[in-house]
Amino acid sequence: MAVLKLVEYPDIRLSKKSVPVPEITPEIKSLAADMIETMYATNGIGLAAPQIGHNINMTVVDVT
Repeated sequence: MAVLKLVEYPDIRLSKKSVPVPEITPEIKSLAADMIETMYATNGIGLAAPQIGHNINMTVVDVT
């Protein structure tokens, strides 16, 4: 797992339309794990894939 670099406004990638995830692959599972680690490292409660430069419809959330 890895802490990923966050994309910040006004980066143009944040305004692009995201696409659905067609299939849960090992790569998507690995990306989700990296997103969770990144979310915790930045003291967040949620993180969307576009925030780390991936324009797919994927979000991780922990509201505990």
